[in-house]
This record gives sequence, structure tokens and C-alpha cells, in this order.
Amino acid sequence: MRRLSLLAALSLAAAASACAPNPIVARDPIPAPGPDAAFACDSRPLVLNAFNTSCEPIARQPTVVLRSKG
Repeated sequence: MRRLSLLAALSLAAAASACAPNPIVARDPIPAPGPDAAFACDSRPLVLNAFNTSCEPIARQPTVVLRSKG
């Protein structure tokens, strides 16, 4: 009886793993900000190693390239 239940359990486990769908890949529903986005963040400590963070978008300065002759 024990051998029969062990055999049945192994066959059910093999059948369940053989019919498994494609692996699920977690994706963030909010896309990452672009390279032109900039944020100013402020964090304040709370009790028990917790932090309160607030971020605000800011205007990013254009990049400057300096060139010299010589």
C-alpha cells in the first residue's frame, strides 16, 4: 500500500512538472524613466530603520561640451 501511494505521488509530480507552462517573467508595469529625466529626492529616517522618501521631477540642464584648439 505504501509503495503504491509513493508511486502515485511520484507519477503525479512528474506529470505536473512536464505540463508546466512557460516560466513567468516579472516585468515592471511602469517603464523606466528616460535619460533626460531627473529627480530630486529627500529621505527622512523614521523609527525601526524605516525611511520616508519623496521624489520630485526637476528640469535637467543641457549637457555642455567644451572644446579648445591646440
